[in-house]
Amino acid sequence: MRLAWLTDVHLDFLTDEAIARFAAEVARCAPDGVVITGDISIAPELGADLAKLVAGWRVPCWFVAGNHDYYGASVAAVRAGLREISRIEPKLVWLPHAGVVPLSRSTALVGVDGWADGRLGDPEGTGVVLNDHLRIRELIQPTRAALLEVVRRLGDEEARTLSRLLGEALAPHAHVVVATHVPPFREASTHQGRVSGDDWLPWMTCHAVGQVLRELALAHPTRKITVLAGHTHDACRVAILPNLEVRTGAVEYGAPTVQDVLEL
Repeated sequence: MRLAWLTDVHLDFLTDEAIARFAAEVARCAPDGVVITGDISIAPELGADLAKLVAGWRVPCWFVAGNHDYYGASVAAVRAGLREISRIEPKLVWLPHAGVVPLSRSTALVGVDGWADGRLGDPEGTGVVLNDHLRIRELIQPTRAALLEVVRRLGDEEARTLSRLLGEALAPHAHVVVATHVPPFREASTHQGRVSGDDWLPWMTCHAVGQVLRELALAHPTRKITVLAGHTHDACRVAILPNLEVRTGAVEYGAPTVQDVLEL
């Protein structure tokens, strides 16, 4: 099984011709499937851009959504649209809705969008404000306390979904690949090779998802968990536990690349 990994492709920055060239680049890797760990486009263009990307592929594309994919809409509306996309186009599969995806006898794929849940670093004192807080309906809040309540609820919901999916996948599979957008650990949230500072960490990590990953990895010491994430645009590869590794991808706006082709 050859799984091509893409992240933060931001197709809304590309012309249709550039999307076609990138799609051809992915196809030349001869994958058996493609996984995208979020920030594919923005909400008004997400469905159309996904359709353009996979138009010439004959393999499935499993994906999670990133924060940019919700820009210009609400979380509820985007997720309803993602379920509909998966129904209309069989090659496009939104992972949280797909359940456990077997990739081989020993390996499975699961995924959740993840959410920057404002728990690490200095969430009350940071002066960093993201476009998320201005362009995603549920995150437009009058106070920092109200915003933190929303993002922590979203992070907890993602963690509960992952707990169910990963628990189900670990029982019969020796290796589970977890696709998510926001890095789930401080150590995996880096900028130019260094761990993000306390002002950025609240919006660059999903602590709730990290707790689930750690707990399930400790509960299944003979199983291996590989987490693929994005969001930071910085390459990072870190072993959290002997059987739990997190990877994030290096990206530049307007220049998407294939991060890796995993042989599973």
